[in-house]
Amino acid sequence: MRQFDVIVLEENSPLFNNWILPFEDPALGWLHDSDWNRPLQSIDAEWVVFANPAVKIDRDFLNSLAECIEGFPMVDAFAPRVKFESHFYGGLLLNGAKGFAPISENEKMRFVAAPSPMIAVFSSRIIQRTGLFDLDLPPEFRLLDYTLRMAHAGGKMFNVPYLVASLNEGNYARHLTGQFLHEKQAIAPLWEIYYKSLPVAQLSAFTFRHLTMLPKFLGFDKNKKRRQFKRDKATSLSKLTADYLKEISL
Repeated sequence: MRQFDVIVLEENSPLFNNWILPFEDPALGWLHDSDWNRPLQSIDAEWVVFANPAVKIDRDFLNSLAECIEGFPMVDAFAPRVKFESHFYGGLLLNGAKGFAPISENEKMRFVAAPSPMIAVFSSRIIQRTGLFDLDLPPEFRLLDYTLRMAHAGGKMFNVPYLVASLNEGNYARHLTGQFLHEKQAIAPLWEIYYKSLPVAQLSAFTFRHLTMLPKFLGFDKNKKRRQFKRDKATSLSKLTADYLKEISL
């Protein structure tokens, strides 16, 4: 079994075929795909890095990751910080009924609710217990949803200040600063995530902040059964505790 598999997830576009393998190493596997779930069938490593193609996955990053894995054996997942325009952006915290918010640059080591949508690291063990990505959600919400479902499976995501990835040139501020979480089109996917993985009290509070979601909350839509199936699947035999929920909240 390899040490790492790196899964580069990219939307299917004319640029898809321009991706170039950064480097080769017998201890490392590379998978490049537009389908988030297809690469999960090919995992053959102890740890899996999920990355946007804009993220530079190099030997320095993987060496730092190996040190973190050795130093924190109780952790099932890591939320690397991303360096962008002289700032460092880490994971997300649950902000009650308001959604989610990025951690401060000055945060020390801590558990987080989710990673940046640009990069995340999971053990293959916890991936097996968590299952597949929810492709009904927009891509920028899938790691957030997955990490909360992982918490129900007993996994915890850790943010370490010195585990840092850099980016290629481009404008990624929308995703890194959390701006995408506050846009109008974010309400529906966030509500689905609250429904699936968070306590009813927080779902209720989020719904009453966004009354357009009230018909869904009351079950007046055609996707009620599918939504309930997803919640039951995510939360059955849940290991997510109230104490851990506090740890990953503002």
